[in-house]
Amino acid sequence: MEPPLPIAILGANSQIARDLILSFARQESVALRLFVREPQGMAQWLQQVGCAGRYVSADYGQFGSETYQAVINFVGVGDPAKAVRMGASVLEITWHYDSLVLDYLQRHPGCRYLFLSSGAVYGARFSEPVNAETSACLPINALSAQDYYGIAKLHAECRHRARPEQAIVDLRVFNYFSHTQDLAARFLITDLLRAIVRQEVVTVGPDYIVRDFLHPDDFYRLVQCVLRAGPLNAALDCYSRAPVDKPSLLTALQARFGLQTRQAEAAAVNATGSKPHYYSLQRRAAALGYQPALTSLQGILLEAEKVLQAAR
Repeated sequence: MEPPLPIAILGANSQIARDLILSFARQESVALRLFVREPQGMAQWLQQVGCAGRYVSADYGQFGSETYQAVINFVGVGDPAKAVRMGASVLEITWHYDSLVLDYLQRHPGCRYLFLSSGAVYGARFSEPVNAETSACLPINALSAQDYYGIAKLHAECRHRARPEQAIVDLRVFNYFSHTQDLAARFLITDLLRAIVRQEVVTVGPDYIVRDFLHPDDFYRLVQCVLRAGPLNAALDCYSRAPVDKPSLLTALQARFGLQTRQAEAAAVNATGSKPHYYSLQRRAAALGYQPALTSLQGILLEAEKVLQAAR
């Protein structure tokens, strides 16, 4: 019996991609082909995590030199503040690497394509959670830098739906947390953990928000469900077993880790717009057998414990 074809991962040096690589390494013998701009840095990371002899990294110029069972595209920006600073260049970067994969699919129609999209495709209005009937809403006559990231993802999704004969699945990640997260990134959760590690008081806004944080194990479960399912061309919203609101999150972190907070007089300005309920009720992934194991709060507490252990 011939071994399965390898899986190609573009943007393999991103945090969520690295977490997925480690999940594959723990669970499966499938071969991975890792593509990045700087293979040497990726090789060093593989050495650090004990995967140097198992996976090899290469630059994007070598992508497409063999046949893959699937391509997973993580190329993009994980930090919303960085996405705003990049401005319109995020449009070109997303288009370039997406086109690289789409051209490959033309030559290899049997290949699967998983594209890391974002809840930002819906726009910036999240006064309530989105669902399967929600339409995207963009300020087309007053676009700003904070809109470009979501537009880049939406444009890619439109290109994918226009190719219904190809097996392309867009995975819309809303919120994701892992102990590998860069604590310097400006998210609420990283601000809170940074304060815990430094034993500082953190200022939090009075705004009520709800988030659905995907744990690395559940993201791996979802990827596996997509790869094992029949060919599909669709967008799937990512979700945990249950979202968490800010009061519950703060209370849990105070009780478990001694988080110290003070309340600001006004809500902070979000780099990508105000999103009181930034999560989705769309459950299309359930039809593929996806059943998340962890709630947002459970996942955060598990990963936060690892962050604090490493800091001690």
